[in-house]
Amino acid sequence: MARKKSRSNFDPISLAFLDVMSCGFGAAILLFLIIDHNVTEARTRNDPLLSAEVAMLEVDVREGEENLFQVRNTLNRVSLEVVEAQGLAERVQTDFDELMSQLAAMEGDSMATEESLEQLRADIKAMEEELLRLQASAVEERGTSSREFVGDGDRQYLTGMFLGGNRILILLDSSASMLDDTLVNIIRTRNMSDEVKRNAPKWQRAVRIVEWISSQLPLVSQYQVMTFAESVEPVLEERGDEWLEVADQDELNEVVRRLKLVSAGGGNNLEAAFRAIAAMSPRPDNVYIITDSLPTQGSRPSSASTISPRDRLRLFSDALEALPRNIPVNTILLPMEGDPASSAAFWQLALSSGGSFITPSRDWP
Repeated sequence: MARKKSRSNFDPISLAFLDVMSCGFGAAILLFLIIDHNVTEARTRNDPLLSAEVAMLEVDVREGEENLFQVRNTLNRVSLEVVEAQGLAERVQTDFDELMSQLAAMEGDSMATEESLEQLRADIKAMEEELLRLQASAVEERGTSSREFVGDGDRQYLTGMFLGGNRILILLDSSASMLDDTLVNIIRTRNMSDEVKRNAPKWQRAVRIVEWISSQLPLVSQYQVMTFAESVEPVLEERGDEWLEVADQDELNEVVRRLKLVSAGGGNNLEAAFRAIAAMSPRPDNVYIITDSLPTQGSRPSSASTISPRDRLRLFSDALEALPRNIPVNTILLPMEGDPASSAAFWQLALSSGGSFITPSRDWP
């Protein structure tokens, strides 16, 4: 009786739930068994082609990163250059503005300069008119002479010498031979003091000849006075490379005054005098030479204590080679003992150059 009672207490709902759970668990196990595990394992293994492609992509990525780094560096450098260019542009603009300011100032100055030039031209024209007036007045007062000169006995003539030209050069021989007419007196005087040399009669006469020529220069001409011995020296040293104006009476008087302070001495280098003519710019168009003999020195030094007439003619010929062509040379030859060939040589020079040659009397000028 008791067994029957226990069967009658069995719950069918509880049996159905267990069956469902058992069936579900079994189905899961069945699915696990059915799945192909080889496919999963194959997927987990590396594909060579895919690996190679991945490696190439990685290389591309690295190259891209390197290029990106270079691009960044280039960008930084370009940025720096842009900054520098901007700074340079600012400096250029500043310089340009400064130059424009200077140009404006210069334009203002040029206008003022042009006004000054116009004023200067007017002043020059007025001075030229005044000079012409003074020259005309001087001509009316004392003729065509540039300055007054009265020699012994009022002798104011010099026949056969052209006293004209626009640029006139006076060359005075200041060698020792200009101290006297004889060799004995020359040797004796050259060893004396400068005061004695300046007062030597022959030298005083040569200075008076230069003074006379200066008094006959045209007022509208220019001139220069030089002495030559072993070298050539302008009398007015501070104006030695310039042409002087005859119309400037004070300057002409100063030239004559300084000439009177010169003392003769040394050898006669005529070649140096002619080279000085060639070096002048512009060159003279009329030359006066006051001398007494042929040269005793040339460009080549000599150790000989004496010189022969033949050697002196050779030195004269060498000097002519240095003389520029087409310049009239006028020679005033003073007397000198022991040099007979000098007259013929200087006379030939006058003929070939279109100048003149005179040997004045002892009482001239």
